[in-house]
Amino acid sequence: MRLNSSFDELGDLSGERTSILIVDDLPDKLLVFRTLLEDLGHDLVCARSGGEALKEVLKHEFAVILLDVNMPDIDGFETAGLIRQYKRSAHTPIIFITSYADEMQTIRGYSLGAVDYILSPVVPEVLRSKVKVFIDLHLMQRRLRLHVDERVALAAAEAARAVAEENIQRSNFLSHASRLMSSSLDVDVAAGHLLQTLVPQFGTRAALALADDEGRFDGVIAGEAAPGEVARLSRCDIAELADCESAALRAVLLSLRSAPLDGPVATATAFPLVTAGRAIGALVLHAGTGQADWTIVAELVDRAAAALDNARLYCSLQLEIVERRGVEAELQASNQRKDEFLAMLSHELRNPLAPIRTALEVIRRLAPSDPKLVWATEVTGRQVTHLTRLVEDLLDVARINQGKIALQMETLDLRSVLAHGVETVKPFIEARRHHFAKSVPEAPVWVRGDFARLSQVVANLLNNAAKYTEEGGSIELSLALPPEGRALITVCDNGIGIEEALLPNVFELFEQGKRSLDRSQGGLGVGLTLVHRLVGLHNGVVEVSSKGPGHGSEFRVRLPCLSEAVDPAPPEATAPLPAPASSACCRVLVVDDNRDAAEAAAVFLALAGHEVKAVGDGAEALASAPVFAPDVVVLDIGLPRMDGYEVARRLRKIPSTHSSLLIALTGYGQNSDRVRAREAGFDHHLTKPAEPDVLLKLIDDWCAPRAESATVQRTTTDSLRR
Repeated sequence: MRLNSSFDELGDLSGERTSILIVDDLPDKLLVFRTLLEDLGHDLVCARSGGEALKEVLKHEFAVILLDVNMPDIDGFETAGLIRQYKRSAHTPIIFITSYADEMQTIRGYSLGAVDYILSPVVPEVLRSKVKVFIDLHLMQRRLRLHVDERVALAAAEAARAVAEENIQRSNFLSHASRLMSSSLDVDVAAGHLLQTLVPQFGTRAALALADDEGRFDGVIAGEAAPGEVARLSRCDIAELADCESAALRAVLLSLRSAPLDGPVATATAFPLVTAGRAIGALVLHAGTGQADWTIVAELVDRAAAALDNARLYCSLQLEIVERRGVEAELQASNQRKDEFLAMLSHELRNPLAPIRTALEVIRRLAPSDPKLVWATEVTGRQVTHLTRLVEDLLDVARINQGKIALQMETLDLRSVLAHGVETVKPFIEARRHHFAKSVPEAPVWVRGDFARLSQVVANLLNNAAKYTEEGGSIELSLALPPEGRALITVCDNGIGIEEALLPNVFELFEQGKRSLDRSQGGLGVGLTLVHRLVGLHNGVVEVSSKGPGHGSEFRVRLPCLSEAVDPAPPEATAPLPAPASSACCRVLVVDDNRDAAEAAAVFLALAGHEVKAVGDGAEALASAPVFAPDVVVLDIGLPRMDGYEVARRLRKIPSTHSSLLIALTGYGQNSDRVRAREAGFDHHLTKPAEPDVLLKLIDDWCAPRAESATVQRTTTDSLRR
């Protein structure tokens, strides 16, 4: 294709002036257009809306109108339609300025008489050259109207029309090529579209090499075809090109200027692909025996650079997103595995705790009153309680991380919460002979919260202070209501303190300072993590400060307060249940795959006067039920082969156990586990390690009424016989 834009035959038009109308709602863009076009030496008229543009069209005659497509009141297409309705501007060239032009927009614009589209941001040389073409056309048309020689006027008009047609043809070609190259965000596809546009229309062969940020070429895509054929694309390395080609590509990449190839190939030119002032690659085109229009090729290469750069940025962004998603997925999977491990660890630790606690209760009831034996059982009891507390903390952290903890919100007096928390930790504080002081206000301090969880927060902070303070130290607990309306709970000690580097991470799971090899303080660092999570669930904050090792530490919990509240009855601390004396003998079937747990429970219940049978799995339980006919079944959930839920459902279908008391004794203690147990037919759900006396009381409370009913029935029968 050969495009000719010469106006030489029409004479010098430089002395004449005309007007250009620029329509855009953005002042900054108007200023840019004025700056770019003022060198043309013509009058520039600016309008910031479609309405203003119509007023200017009524007052002036314009050589060309630059019209923004996207405007707030009347968009560019509507404005163009109204401009065409006036006789004076019916044929005025309109160039649309837009940041994006799809096929529908282009068709609509040309239907309204548009002569060109210029994509924003504009290339200054392209804008000036196009506007100058239409200015010259306008001046020629104006001169022709004044010319008396009809043939000269006709010739000038024909020439102007030819120029305009060629310009429109050029613009249409470039717009189509731009859309084609921008239609894909795949770099190879966009590069292929460029090569197939150039070959064979502008030359017989073209080679495109993209470069990285350091100026290294990453392979070459070549296109080659004879006239009338479709370009054949292939890949090769830069080293496989002719020396003159590879040298030219490297030269224009550095100079950012196009240049003809050195050597015997005189009809070949190399072009840099430049965007935002940097070269992203280079292209060499062989014109063959013909003469290519290098001007249009250069403009086509400029547009291709923008399209290819967008495609590369998109690919980089997609790769970054994929990598980020992979990292996030791995982190989520890691966190999930950690939470599942904590939950399973807590469950597995509960299983051995259950028989230990039950066996300890058996020892207490059978052992003689030997002081050393009493001391040993008390030590064992305290350590079992401590281990149980640690297991519960681990499980609570896992529940919070998995979003499976629900707060039982009610109106609370924080003074009662503190009293309950102190009662929980008091034996440990006294055992370490600490000096303990508590300060609370006389008036109630009302909050909305979960009594058990807030008590757990206070207890964990006091337990932490007692653990990390040398025996005989001081611990202070205070409650205050500062003016900002947030209750302040403070736990202060004169213990070992906290290192400055550890302070920002003290609430992270398993985060602790350096310990000595004897690990005298013990613990996993779970208690403070649980405090932080529970306070957060109450919309509060917890803070810590310390002057360093050996200077103690201070923890502050801030909770939002209620302005008014009705004084509810404070919850009472749960007192240990006394060992009940069995009033009736029941047949109890104990099912647990942990042999020690099953035998310990069986011995304890037998001491209470019950007839007990222990089995190790669900199949044995189902086989024993019709023969043993248990009144009560104490059933573990985590059984091999057949879980406790299925065993319970089958026991409910057996006549001998249809109405028996079913008690789930398991390491799974979440609300969802209790719901499943109830749906499977269980009457009660106890979490390991359950208090033996609690289990015994459930059995006795269920058996006693039935024993009394049986006694009354026997008495009535005997009376009737007599």
